[in-house]
Amino acid sequence: MTPPAPTPPHPFRLDGRLALVTGSARGLGLSMARALAQAGAQVLVNGRHADAVHAAVQDIITEGGQAHPAVFDIGHAEAVARAMDELRQRHGALHILVNNVGQRDRRPLDDFALDEVRRLLEVNLVAPLELARQAARLMPVGQGTAAGGRIINITSIAGPISRAGDVAYTTAKGGLDALTRALAAELGPRGITVNAVAPGYFATEANREMVADAAVAHWLGQRTSLGRWGDPGEIAGAVVFLASGAASYITGQTLAVDGGYLAHF
Repeated sequence: MTPPAPTPPHPFRLDGRLALVTGSARGLGLSMARALAQAGAQVLVNGRHADAVHAAVQDIITEGGQAHPAVFDIGHAEAVARAMDELRQRHGALHILVNNVGQRDRRPLDDFALDEVRRLLEVNLVAPLELARQAARLMPVGQGTAAGGRIINITSIAGPISRAGDVAYTTAKGGLDALTRALAAELGPRGITVNAVAPGYFATEANREMVADAAVAHWLGQRTSLGRWGDPGEIAGAVVFLASGAASYITGQTLAVDGGYLAHF
């Protein structure tokens, strides 16, 4: 009698993979880090404040995941270089990078000093480019459909659309969409896929004043197909999917997780 074929690994499992999620001590970044850990990855939790990073690491470990602290500021190139060198020495390779850190400053165009615009572009666009460049050097060349590295940029629905009073952020996020496509072309021959997730309106700590505003809730009720704020946990599935072998033939794409905001009018 022929023995049954071995059960293939679950396509969304990330066992044996190491993931760095920037800005993952709280908010959407922490939700992504938790989900990657639940899928089996070891997760490097990043942030500028050691106490918050270590607390997030402990939360993930308590939930049964594997996590380590990575305390550095992604906006400082020297700190990034040191952190990536330390990662290489400790772990040997990196398999998944999630470029999540972003800064927003809603002001009319004439209220910005040029240095303030440059700073926002540095954090929201230049830093993800440099992190991707350094991370790609640590990613194994993918010989199979699921073996290559994964880079996931967290953009925004403010990338393809815009509104007044948000020019610097919208410019940076539009650039990050373009960077995603450019990196996909550049790194594809090495078996590295590069995709993006564009969140809509999520009820995070950073948005708590807006979340408490009944007028905003009413507006979202009319503006989105699902008629509500997103829960931070609802970003997680898209990131795990794009990081997994199930998405091995997807690259250069931006997936909106927005409750239908971009599809609804």
